[in-house]
Amino acid sequence: MRILHLTPGTGNFHCGSCLRDHALIKALRVRGHDALMAPLYLPLVTDREFGAQELPVQIGGISLFLQQKFTWFHKLPKFVHRWLNEPDKLRKAAKRMGMTSAKSLGEMALGSLLGTEGRQWGEWQKLIEWIRSQGKFDVVSFSNSLLSGLAPTIAKELGIPVVCSLQGEDSFLDTLPDPYRQQCWEAMRTNARSIRCFIAPSQFYADLMRKRLETGEGQMKVIPNGIDTASFTTSSPDPNWPIIGYFARMIHGKGLTTLVDAFIDLAKRGTVPRVKLRIGGAKTPVDEKYVAGLQQKLAAAGLTNRVEWLPNLDFKDKVHFFHDLSVFSVPATYGEAFGLYVIEAAASGVPVVQPDHGAFPELIAATEGGVLCKPDDANALADALESLLGDDELREKMTKTAITKVRQEFSATRMAERFEAVLLEATGSAA
Repeated sequence: MRILHLTPGTGNFHCGSCLRDHALIKALRVRGHDALMAPLYLPLVTDREFGAQELPVQIGGISLFLQQKFTWFHKLPKFVHRWLNEPDKLRKAAKRMGMTSAKSLGEMALGSLLGTEGRQWGEWQKLIEWIRSQGKFDVVSFSNSLLSGLAPTIAKELGIPVVCSLQGEDSFLDTLPDPYRQQCWEAMRTNARSIRCFIAPSQFYADLMRKRLETGEGQMKVIPNGIDTASFTTSSPDPNWPIIGYFARMIHGKGLTTLVDAFIDLAKRGTVPRVKLRIGGAKTPVDEKYVAGLQQKLAAAGLTNRVEWLPNLDFKDKVHFFHDLSVFSVPATYGEAFGLYVIEAAASGVPVVQPDHGAFPELIAATEGGVLCKPDDANALADALESLLGDDELREKMTKTAITKVRQEFSATRMAERFEAVLLEATGSAA
């Protein structure tokens, strides 16, 4: 099967969606499919080498921004667009994303979702022509539904069925100011009619987005995200120096404030001697002020020397990061669509403590690799961490079970098998 996967890049930090997309495309290629991944907006950033087949950015974020402001921009000479799409320029632009106003974000999101009716279509039309020039694809896959403005044209003009993954878009759209928030959701519901099927990473998110997108019967499928499980080694923490780990973007929304507060509480209790906190994951220039505030809070508590900050690690260092952990927690403040970091911790044999909302109850039930606690409650999180760190037998049991379960159900190979079945159904090729 010939597959085109369109995915936005971040330019300067790792994200779960990018990692999932890379694992998926690589596994589909292993299964014999001609799968191409075309980056959009910004260069892709992953934590390991992907391969020679990766394509350059097809439609750059700078060009789309200027097209939104000036509808004649797409008519400028090609060398201007090539110059603006150079990777270094796009990466520099990515560092300024945090300076974008909420109004501008709303305009850009809506401009893309409106498709042919939006101000950005002059640029997006170039992507349509590029797809047309590449020969016949059996299916076009969107990494997320914010690309759905392309679906009506791809389905009708090119005659190619479209499938669309869902990866937490509601947490972005719901932060947009009105009228953009309402208009974006309306456009998404309209675009959904041109999408053959949606792929949600959890039943929680499938149920949520089925209602919000008003999808048809059988249009929503569930395929859990997967990872290259063989690349993760089994943890071997030092029992004399218990370490609590966090590995996600260093922002409030991922619950880092809650975890820091819980760690301070736990350290004051003195029930877990010498407990330490290790914080890893993406940190962008926009996050510097927030992180500095947490560091000041830890310093005031006299805990600076018991906290380690490890931003923007490559894959090898991330594997080592998990190897030394006793427990793991990313207590996100919102209902996560999935939470790839939970699977990475489970693959490493590290028990997790997660809030009882979003997809986390599903992941804990499926892996048997952790416990749940009350959301957005530092005291409850401290209690759960304290209990788990004090029960060596339970942690050992969770470690063994979670490793087995993740290898069975959350590998990249298993994800690709399920994805392939959905694509065959979407293209009418299923037996």
